[in-house]
Amino acid sequence: MAGDPVNISEFQELARQALPKMNYDYFSGGAEDEHTLRENVEAFRRITFQPRILIDVSNVDVSSSILGYNVSAPIMVAPTGMHKLAHPEGEVATARAAAACNTIMVLSFSSNSTIEEVASSCNAIRFYQLYEGGSKLEAYASQTMDPSLSWKDIGWLKSITSLPILIKGVLTAEDARMAVDAGVAGVIVSNHGARQLDYAPASITVLEEVVDAVAGRVPVLVDGGIRRGTDVFKALALGAQAVMVGRPVIYGLAAKGEYGARRVIEMLRDELELTMALNGCHCVKDITRSYVRTECDRLRSLL
Repeated sequence: MAGDPVNISEFQELARQALPKMNYDYFSGGAEDEHTLRENVEAFRRITFQPRILIDVSNVDVSSSILGYNVSAPIMVAPTGMHKLAHPEGEVATARAAAACNTIMVLSFSSNSTIEEVASSCNAIRFYQLYEGGSKLEAYASQTMDPSLSWKDIGWLKSITSLPILIKGVLTAEDARMAVDAGVAGVIVSNHGARQLDYAPASITVLEEVVDAVAGRVPVLVDGGIRRGTDVFKALALGAQAVMVGRPVIYGLAAKGEYGARRVIEMLRDELELTMALNGCHCVKDITRSYVRTECDRLRSLL
């Protein structure tokens, strides 16, 4: 492949060529039959645009704010584990890429680099993914899937920290309302990269349901299947405040290290800017529900 990649698919192919098969399969694979893994991507393709014309888009601004933090675009780096399986510098390189793009990286609980190593590597906004594994915070690493975990544990976590808590993995209106009632600072619509429960819904297909249930009380983020700036626009139009991108950043890291991870974020940001201009939006707040048409919209039009 001559020259720099021009899209995420090309970065993925470079990553496949660069990594041992076991490492590549770890990053690219999903649960069981990988139905949800495929659907995460395909569901975006079934959403179409309803662009407006004759709107001044000579100065398009993709900058945004997430939980009060200003970012260059509503595109965050999702928590993904084991970055050193992709590149020797691991999460440190990813954090530097995010900092260079003026955006937020969420450090995974299963990262190869320590919090201290990542924090000292650059001056950037960082979130941390916590899988709370019982009544003791230090137990989370060894009991990441504690079957006794319940909503009451959110209250315990809030009691020991003043940091904002966002809950990830919300796929229903019922859980969205319970999350808000539990006092979280934000909700993340996610099926965990289709790596846990196969045949769970694609995140984008339930985003609007969650947004409606939250009713503006807390911000809603979404991850899963984002491969183009057009996907970012679709998620924002359906009510997300920002998207989180996982595998594409890993593919960039595997292919070209810190530079590759940075180029993936920049590529999505540039594609979002172009998509906004072609739809007739000069800033992120202009992106509304009226700009997209979903499968449900098409079905309702037939009734």
